[in-house]
Amino acid sequence: MGAEARERVLVAMSGGVDSSLTAALLVESGAEVVGITMHLAGDASRCCSLEDADDARRVAEQLGVRFFVANYTQRFEEEVIQPFADSYLAGRTPIPCAACNKRFKFDYLIERARILGAAKVATGHYARVRQDPESGRYELRRPADRAKDQTYFLFQLDQSQLARSAFPLGELTKEEVRERARALGLATADKPESQEICFVPDGDYAKLVEAVRPEAGTLDGEIVDEVGRVLGRHRGIHRFTVGQRHGLGISADRRLYVTQLEPETRRVVVGGVKALDAEGAIIDEVHWIAGETPGHPVRGRVQIRHRHEGASACIEPLAGGGARVIFDRPVRAVAPGQAAVFYAGPADDADGERVLGGGWIREAVR
Repeated sequence: MGAEARERVLVAMSGGVDSSLTAALLVESGAEVVGITMHLAGDASRCCSLEDADDARRVAEQLGVRFFVANYTQRFEEEVIQPFADSYLAGRTPIPCAACNKRFKFDYLIERARILGAAKVATGHYARVRQDPESGRYELRRPADRAKDQTYFLFQLDQSQLARSAFPLGELTKEEVRERARALGLATADKPESQEICFVPDGDYAKLVEAVRPEAGTLDGEIVDEVGRVLGRHRGIHRFTVGQRHGLGISADRRLYVTQLEPETRRVVVGGVKALDAEGAIIDEVHWIAGETPGHPVRGRVQIRHRHEGASACIEPLAGGGARVIFDRPVRAVAPGQAAVFYAGPADDADGERVLGGGWIREAVR
């Protein structure tokens, strides 16, 4: 009898060290690896550019695996960049990485995997997938390296996607990843990481918004305090986000922060730091990873931005697919447009590693 067929795995190779080692680890495990780079944001991008594709190709050649480049630049423009600009104009603070991960790294990647006959897809995300032996459901869990935790961006994954996903770096620290990549002689072992949104390499979000939506440059308005007193003028609410203190363009005898953005009136509302405190939040388009909406309020920790440590809260599912979050203690700078990601509380998960789900912040509750 011939040797058993190896499991074919499609690996998303961005040209960085994380996805490079992901491919290498799978080759070591005996899988048949096929690498793919998704060309997304054009040559000016710091991620998924043609230069990154060349780096990924070099690693694929080192590993002796098949490699493809798939051009998704038009879809990325329509599904990520344009909504990003529109969110800023609507007074929200978007996180395009979540939308990119859901649509491109999983929806489209799994679609490609089916075409190529791959049983699974693998990425360099720092996260873990576990199947509960009793329920059979798949769980998304935090990685061993909590400083690199990327589960915040993956809360929209469903059961069918988790069943076909692998995160080989989930048990490793970033330093271990680099050490192993160096030991293997991978071309990307010491490649630096990008700290900005990939399609805004210079960090100038306002310029990007105005390039995508030129009318943004004409939408000036007033900067007002809590009682409506005019303190100055601004050149567009897309230049501000809730919690911002610097770059307001006004002078005052106290520290002022952006507390609210009003797209209808084009007003930027500012106030003292205590005005940023929120008792809770209303969340839209909530996705529950288990595939079922709880029939009762649940306790957990809610993370309202990527680097937020999370806050203990009661999460109450609402009719229509939303949720109301009430924090145990007030939380500062709850920004509409950001994701609120729910993690299990200690009563259900001793380490608080399991992701329950999440959704998009509509408004803060004060």
